[in-house]
Parts: sequence; C-alpha cells; structure tokens
Amino acid sequence: MASGPRARSIPLLDLHPAPDDFLGEVIEGLQTTPKTLPCKYFYDREGSLLFDQITQLDEYYPTRTEVAILTENMAAIARHIGPRARVVEYGSGNGSKTHLLLDHLDQPTAYVPVEISRRHLLESAQQLQASFPRIEVLPVCADFTQAIKLPQPRGAFERTVVFFPGSTIGNFAKGEAVDLMRRMGAVVGVGGGLLIGVDLQKDRTILERAYNDASDVTARFNLNLLQRINRELGANFDAKGFRHEAIYDDKAGRIEMHLISKTDQTVTIGQSSFEFAKHEVIHTESSHKYTPEGFDELSREAGFEPTVMWTDPNSLFSVRYCQRAR
Repeated sequence: MASGPRARSIPLLDLHPAPDDFLGEVIEGLQTTPKTLPCKYFYDREGSLLFDQITQLDEYYPTRTEVAILTENMAAIARHIGPRARVVEYGSGNGSKTHLLLDHLDQPTAYVPVEISRRHLLESAQQLQASFPRIEVLPVCADFTQAIKLPQPRGAFERTVVFFPGSTIGNFAKGEAVDLMRRMGAVVGVGGGLLIGVDLQKDRTILERAYNDASDVTARFNLNLLQRINRELGANFDAKGFRHEAIYDDKAGRIEMHLISKTDQTVTIGQSSFEFAKHEVIHTESSHKYTPEGFDELSREAGFEPTVMWTDPNSLFSVRYCQRAR
C-alpha cells in the first residue's frame, strides 16, 4: 500500500442529474405499461446504506463471491492491467473492492470513481485518498449511463482500465449493455481494459433467495425509491401500500424486482396523478445473468476481446478481463 506523503485534496466534478431530470424520468416510467421506475435512483444516501447492508446478507452471494475471486486472483489481474494505470470505476459504491484492486496494482497513476450518490462518493473518495496518497483521486458525481468527459490526471499513465464490479452490467438489457460497454471502450481506447463482474446463470432458488432476503433489507431498499420520490419530488406514495417481490424470469435469464400495489390507490407527483389497481406492478430493476459464452458474445459486439475469466468453485459468479480490440 502506498504511504508517506500527505493525502491530496479531493476535486469533485459534479454532474449530478438535475431534479427536473429525475422528475421527468419518474413520470415517463409511470406512464408506461407496465409501470417502471429507473433503478439508478435507488442510490441516495439511505439507498446506498441499505445496499451496503444487502451485500453483507447470508442470502446475497454476489459480493462475497466476487471479493473471494478478486482476492485469489489479484496477482494475475494486476499483471493484465500493468503498471501506471488510470483506473475508472463506474458505480463505485463504498470502495471496498477498489481498495483491494489499488493495493495490488503496480504504481497506479489515478483513480476516477463515477457515482450518482454524491455523499457516498465523497466519503469513499476521501477514504481511498487517505489510504493511497500517491494516487490522484478524481471523483465524478454523474449518471454513468450518459456520455461523460472525465477529468484528466496530472500524472502520465500508460493504460486506462474501467473497473465495473458487482454485476451491475446485469441491470441493463442486452442492447443497453452493449451501448454502455461501447462508451467504456471509448474511455479506455484501443488496448485499454475492462475488469468487470458478471453474475452467472444458476438455479432459480439461489437467485430468488438472494433478492428476497429473510430480513427484508432488499424490500426496504426497493421501497426507499418511493420514499425518495416523496422526499425530493413532493409525491405522496404510501410505501406501506406496496410490497416488494423479486422473481426469476427463465426465458429472459434475469431477476426482476417489483413493487406491487396492495390496493387500488392514486398517487400524485406535482401536477401528475397515477392510478394503481390492486396487485399492479412497478418494475424497478432487472438483473440479467449470463453464461460465459453469452457474455463473450456481448463483449465482442461492444468492441472488447474477452481475455480471461476467473470464477469460484461453484460457478456462481465470474470476474472478466477484456481488452478493447477496435
């Protein structure tokens, strides 16, 4: 681990979506059939803390499995990334996996976390800067699904690598995932890399248990989206009037998270009102699961060449390193 010099100050590039963007996307989603809400807005302060709790649950295998894969294979991962890298992380969260990665890389030049939760981002960036004072930490508060012009570090770097752990890629439909990975490819350039966590297809019992935990933390996380809309947009959702449910769609190969209305009700948001029938569903998130071959195909379509895959003994989860080919 780097040590010695005092930690740098943290310059924040703040491109957080405006409240009007949030309102417009919520209204647009509730006007569709079935109704939807954008999962990127899960991560306000409360949502981010609840997600941190989810990652510690016995039922939720992805985080601990991915961390074990990273830990066991970090020497090989560092060799693939090479020295003096600029690491760009989309959806950086609390930074625990990032700490593990930066601790093993050879003289990384800069770390650029991109995260939509401003407070969570700054806390994590400050902690990482204190731990790695020789690395230039350049946090960006933004929606990483949009094109972003990233800040340039002062120091020279030999390669840019996007770090995208947690199987967040699974939240996107295939076309959206390809588009996002193409934008990542534009960031890293030819010869740059993508280190990505990819959840694998498996028995539906394991999957549904992971997203319907006995402690109802995932339910609180899902319902917090309604409470955030109330707090920030002046809506009148009754969170107690909805229940959480996550089901696995075999045909689509994905977990779907829903909020289900318990009764007939009307919700107002500003000048708009929305009718909910009893048992009507709001689709809040999808989490696609891949076969190794399926993700190879996706990577190539996005302009990356799959280089290596690491997985756990039970083939629950995988970490992939891909190189920008064109």
